[in-house]
Amino acid sequence: MMNKITEIVKKQNLVTMFFSILLLTSLILPNEKPDDPGKKNTAKTQQSNSILFLGNSLSAGLGVTPEQAFPALIQQKIDSLGWQFQVINGGLSGETSAGGMRRLNWLLKRKIDVLVLELGANDGLRGHSPKLTEENLQEIIRRAKKKFPEVRIVTVGMEALPNMGDVFVKEFRAIFPRLAKKNNAALIPFLLENVAGRPELNQGDGVHPNPAGHKIVAENVWKILKPELEKIRQTSVSGKSNNR
Repeated sequence: MMNKITEIVKKQNLVTMFFSILLLTSLILPNEKPDDPGKKNTAKTQQSNSILFLGNSLSAGLGVTPEQAFPALIQQKIDSLGWQFQVINGGLSGETSAGGMRRLNWLLKRKIDVLVLELGANDGLRGHSPKLTEENLQEIIRRAKKKFPEVRIVTVGMEALPNMGDVFVKEFRAIFPRLAKKNNAALIPFLLENVAGRPELNQGDGVHPNPAGHKIVAENVWKILKPELEKIRQTSVSGKSNNR
């Protein structure tokens, strides 16, 4: 009898330990991930302008390696041109607009020159009010601009699933161009353009891009992001010339 009780207690302790580790991991990982690029190359980060991708599992690269996710591919494009921009991947799987707003102050502890706002998809999947989603995204932009008035904003458009109903789909779709217009921001009309609905470019869940899909997503982003980076470089060159 005592042996059985001892065995039960041991099992209960193991279960408790497992969930404690799981909870601790969930608290630590979201805060450490965006800082990884800076840890890998501190000197480069200090000399570079910063691009923050504030997003969900698409930015985080769920199901692919970090090097295969589109933010890393954007960094490769930047490096190939010899431009001094450092990508910070603030993607977190399952993130909503409200969650991104809660994390923002921590992410803005370092200077941000470009904010690529890739949030809202999970709000749509969960049927959150498009009005509330837009308010959250607007608040993120407001806070970023308050902290860094010169920050350039890139809004990333997404689509709601058809089963949410025509009204919801239209209201959700309208969020992103409206935010871009209101904030004088650049707009990526649809992040998953030429990727969504194509099995050969997605993982088994049919939602998250595979490595080939991420390459196309990176092109969608680069088409809009590159001109914004060029504007920053031109401003930087002009500023240096005026200081001579």
